[in-house]
Amino acid sequence: MRILAIERELPLPMHRNLQDLLREEAAVVWELQKRSIIREIWFTKADRRAVIMLECADVAEARKHLATLPLVRAELIDFALHELCTYDGLERLLATNAPAANKSEEPPEY
Repeated sequence: MRILAIERELPLPMHRNLQDLLREEAAVVWELQKRSIIREIWFTKADRRAVIMLECADVAEARKHLATLPLVRAELIDFALHELCTYDGLERLLATNAPAANKSEEPPEY
């Protein structure tokens, strides 16, 4: 299952060496990418929040992997997680070509 994780910054406590922590963060992200858990990662341009696409069984597994990130462990950031599903909107285009017998079916609710 694809999980979208969007970074939420937490109140910034004093940290003795943020540069070392950021290097550790990059190393853990790289390990998760090599294991195909993190599929893609970006920063938002406006405020440099991380946006991560994960491949996990569920949100609980995604949260477990994100908890290994040094910035999460240091309580500097957290993530809002969103389960994604396949886009089925194209079915609306194909429905006009469906046989008349299928026209009695209820359309999906959105």
